[in-house]
Amino acid sequence: MLKNVVAVVLEEVHPFELGVACEVFGLDRTGDGLPGYDFAIVGARPGPHATHSGFAVDVPHGPERLAGADLAVVTASSLRGGYPEPLLEALRSVVERGGRVLSICSGAFVLGAAGLLDGRRSTTHWRHTAALAERHPLTTVEPDVLYVDDDPVITSAGTAAGIDACLHLVRKVQGAEVARGIARRMVVAPHREGGQAQFVNRPLPQDDGASLAPLLDWLRHHLDEEATVEQLAARVHMSPRTFARRFQQETGTTPHRWLVGQRVLLAQRLLESTAEPVDVIAARCGFGNAAALRHHFGRRLGTTPLAYRRCFAGPEQG
Repeated sequence: MLKNVVAVVLEEVHPFELGVACEVFGLDRTGDGLPGYDFAIVGARPGPHATHSGFAVDVPHGPERLAGADLAVVTASSLRGGYPEPLLEALRSVVERGGRVLSICSGAFVLGAAGLLDGRRSTTHWRHTAALAERHPLTTVEPDVLYVDDDPVITSAGTAAGIDACLHLVRKVQGAEVARGIARRMVVAPHREGGQAQFVNRPLPQDDGASLAPLLDWLRHHLDEEATVEQLAARVHMSPRTFARRFQQETGTTPHRWLVGQRVLLAQRLLESTAEPVDVIAARCGFGNAAALRHHFGRRLGTTPLAYRRCFAGPEQG
């Protein structure tokens, strides 16, 4: 269930991170055939909340509004020594009822104060990862990733990584087509893996025409073909070592992880929109056989292709 969504703010509010939650869940896109959300903004108290940009945000609800939430998105705020206990208790109740919590940037410290990171993996903005690990030693902080999904707790790095985490959750709960529809309206990439590095070293375009963008586009249209590092390096006239380094610089991940991620995304689309057997979909996506597809599907999404189809396929495919 992903219907009732609440954005949680604390002073000083960071407007961009709040805007991420509002943009993903607070706009009515039902006219485009996308799901609608019962969205609200919650604070430790109702009323004006200062932002770190010099203006105020009027927050209409206090912690009691979290009582019916399927998802609480804890947005970024200035770090502090403690957090209001009624708000922390309300966040714990969301998880205890079977809901989810998702933090953006320093919102992870609020979840940590609520005890929701204990025994789980987590992340936050790279500038704060050491402080998060020191303040909450029972969580395993992953300092270099975009987001961590340790269901029902999702934590994300700074700023734009919050978009990735929110779209990841939409994709997980409501399917790739819904996530793509929201991303299309937002004019952002529909999918970036959580394990991708927070900081991607993107060199300025070079005169040698060595950008990998044309190769990535070609790969997306040839996912059913074998593609080793050696073969891909040869296509762009690089040594395998240089190619692997350039690929990491431009995408933030390895060729293998990138390919597997793209193949899983294609499998999701085919499972949602066609009635083709799983072994046919596996071949079309470049996995070779159904067993390999099930393996990678399970590792990435925590479910099987057939279970995913039952949840997200249209009536004509079910």
